[in-house]
Amino acid sequence: MKPKPVIVIGAGLSGLCCARVLLKHDIDVVVLEAQDDIGGRVRTDHVDGFLLDRGFQVHQTAYPEAAAQLDYPALRLQNFDPGALIRTQGRMVEMSDPWRRPSKLLSTAFNGIGTFSDRLKLAKLRWHVTHTSIADLWQEPESTTQEYLTKTCGLSSDIVDRFFRPWFSGVFLEKDLTTSSRFFRFMFRMFAMGDASLPEQGMGAIPEQLAAGLSPSMIRLSAPVDSLVDNHRVRLKSGESIDCLAIVLAVEGPEASRLTGGIIRSPEGRATTCFYYAAQQAPFRESLLVLNGDHHGPINNLCVVSNVAKTYAPAGQSLISVSVVGDPQSLSNDVQDTVRRQLREWFGASVDSWSLLKRYSIPYALPVQPAHFRDGIPMASRIVQGLYHCGDYSDTASIQGAMISGRKTAEALISDLSVTSS
Repeated sequence: MKPKPVIVIGAGLSGLCCARVLLKHDIDVVVLEAQDDIGGRVRTDHVDGFLLDRGFQVHQTAYPEAAAQLDYPALRLQNFDPGALIRTQGRMVEMSDPWRRPSKLLSTAFNGIGTFSDRLKLAKLRWHVTHTSIADLWQEPESTTQEYLTKTCGLSSDIVDRFFRPWFSGVFLEKDLTTSSRFFRFMFRMFAMGDASLPEQGMGAIPEQLAAGLSPSMIRLSAPVDSLVDNHRVRLKSGESIDCLAIVLAVEGPEASRLTGGIIRSPEGRATTCFYYAAQQAPFRESLLVLNGDHHGPINNLCVVSNVAKTYAPAGQSLISVSVVGDPQSLSNDVQDTVRRQLREWFGASVDSWSLLKRYSIPYALPVQPAHFRDGIPMASRIVQGLYHCGDYSDTASIQGAMISGRKTAEALISDLSVTSS
């Protein structure tokens, strides 16, 4: 008799990483995915010759788990320049990383953002996060990121408001910087020690690489799960039931909560809306993120994606990504017009010729991770015997968090199976 498989519900990064580890240990796996393709929140659409990631995303090459599990050369990663352009007081100001771009030291030191004292405190912060282990960073005192930057680090409100706030609003998808300071220190370390990058064929190339070791028969697409009959049987919305050895919930927090009847308490979600425009000419040449340093208007950040990775746009055209932070339902009906007016203020009348390729409104783009967020999340991979969970909400709201959670859950399941069979 053929052994029962482990059912992994969800073919996002955590589910794929979990399935890969289980397969390496000769455990039969079936991955059930509700959508029509793998990747979860990390997917890339092909539209009129452009590559459109579902919401603006980047990969941090310094993520330890990703570096261990992914074949970076095969992804042909294209890197952003370290730093950012800040739109403030009617002009673009470059805030570069002088440790990685020494030629930008003087221009960054005297760009008018913050004070000389801020530069020294920023250097101290950078030294601290790059010379402290990740494990030790997670044990340090915790507060909000806002409190950490202003009170612990002593940075001025000017550099926090015009640089850190728009930068990390794009990372955390919230503008008040209420996210955990421990998560901030981890992410700041990632930015300092690696590159923000894009795979040549879009962010969707990451889950595609993870799934390459799984046979097509192991992944069932368009197979939404209705319920868990018990910890060893899954019922699909089609009515089909599948018996299994164990179940892994590799879904977003709200779906994990639904399937477990509230046993898993789902964190709230952060939302974002992303607009993609096609242009005959890029508004600037740099491979840099543009931050809204004045906080006027809906735009939080934008970039010319094709400046970073030319493959994202057809020859002779440019792809511009514009991100708005917040719940899509709370945005005004004319937000699309408001965004274009703001773009025109920044880049002039040439914006009128840009064509809107697609708008992505993503209500659950990231799980909320405020100070002490780990206190309220079940950190153990096993919920009850035979039922497990993984996902970025149970680690960190990042590619790193999703991947490491998937691996650890697989290892916990393998350990439990070894004890059971012994």
